[in-house]
Amino acid sequence: MPEPDLNRVMTFVTPQELGQWLKANHNVETELWVKVFKKGTKVPSVTWDDIVIESLCWGWIDGIKKSLDEQTYLQRITPRKARSNWSKRNAVHVDRLISEGRMNESGLVHVRAAKADGRWDNAYVVSEMTVPDDFLAALEGKHKAKQFFDTLNKSNRYVIAHGLTSAKKLETRTRRFVKFMDMMEREEKPV
Repeated sequence: MPEPDLNRVMTFVTPQELGQWLKANHNVETELWVKVFKKGTKVPSVTWDDIVIESLCWGWIDGIKKSLDEQTYLQRITPRKARSNWSKRNAVHVDRLISEGRMNESGLVHVRAAKADGRWDNAYVVSEMTVPDDFLAALEGKHKAKQFFDTLNKSNRYVIAHGLTSAKKLETRTRRFVKFMDMMEREEKPV
């Protein structure tokens, strides 16, 4: 898992500030870690939703979220990879952004490609994603791993489900399968 360079973490008060950064840097940077102040702090800050929306406009996507302290967390965003899958939620956002005239060419190129190859129509619904049966069956033979798996919350299970169902090659899926099973045996939560 990539670790943020704390010297390069940026804070934005408004979505427009983040949008300006993306406008200037979307085609030259490979990642950005955004520091977000939690709602209870009352410190002006972009929200996770703001980050998702602005990222989509420029062909970027949200990824890893890391807790920083009691008041803040870091959200990593990166350019969307070619052939990456789309969530139904992001597809709905993009449709709205297009109708509002907010999508930029660097974002639209990914939309056109996804529509052309069927990924757009096959966008997944996060709440409906389930851990594949073969992984669940393999857990049955591993008492400690199964007990730990049963303690995982919905977000942790989603990481496993998405990791296994989004793999495009059998080798990738097999590698992830083994990685997640090893994590369950070590009682390590996937994030």
